[in-house]
Amino acid sequence: MQTNPTYSSLVAVGDSFTEGMSDLLPDGSYRGWADLLAGRMAARTPGFRYANLAVRGKLIGQIVEEQVDVAAAMNADVITLVGGLNDTLRPKCDMGLVRGLLEEAVEKLAPACRQLVLMRSPGRQGPVLERFRPRMEELFVCVEELAERHGAVVVDLYGAASLSDPRMWDVDRLHLTAEGHRRVAEAVWQGLGYDPEDTEWRTPMPATVPPGWITRRVTDARFARQHLLPWIGRRLTGRSSGDGLPAKRPELLPYEGPAA
Repeated sequence: MQTNPTYSSLVAVGDSFTEGMSDLLPDGSYRGWADLLAGRMAARTPGFRYANLAVRGKLIGQIVEEQVDVAAAMNADVITLVGGLNDTLRPKCDMGLVRGLLEEAVEKLAPACRQLVLMRSPGRQGPVLERFRPRMEELFVCVEELAERHGAVVVDLYGAASLSDPRMWDVDRLHLTAEGHRRVAEAVWQGLGYDPEDTEWRTPMPATVPPGWITRRVTDARFARQHLLPWIGRRLTGRSSGDGLPAKRPELLPYEGPAA
């Protein structure tokens, strides 16, 4: 891996993780790790261009159908691809199909850029992760194999203890907080060969006194009402939180915004 490389463009492909939920800005939009990374890269390279094709809720088949060819045609220096995790969280999941679609995506994207970046996605502690851990780890094995075959960088977020801390996750328990996204941006930054700006991104947050039993139960009830039940409802009816939503930044244009 080249040290402190010069990249002139970045295209991000994926779902809500790459869209930036739940790193909410005052205007109601989402920032997220990809925007933060683009800001850093733009600070080093005048005229740096950035596109983010990610849309929340997308399955790997939708990412391949709607985003991959578009991203490949942009011929960016760097393409990031994170997908398949939404599939593993479905009650029924054909992992053979997921692996095949991920392979199709990598085979199209790797030749279309100087550096393809894949990830082992983070997972928060709790029963949801434990239930779906075998599928997730099967997906990550596929990611590693594809990266080795196609010369992609793998950023290991799954193995970072700091990102499994529940405090790094929003109240919906599915999306990272602003601090979580900041650490992911740092991880990808380093994975691309840049000098670290935070050598401690893997270090867990200092321990705090856990909330009491009543507080936990109230929080669990609020989570179930506001997030879990709607999520289950969408699964049962075949709907997605991203239905009808456009890509975040559909065109590869000069990045404008503060560097992270």
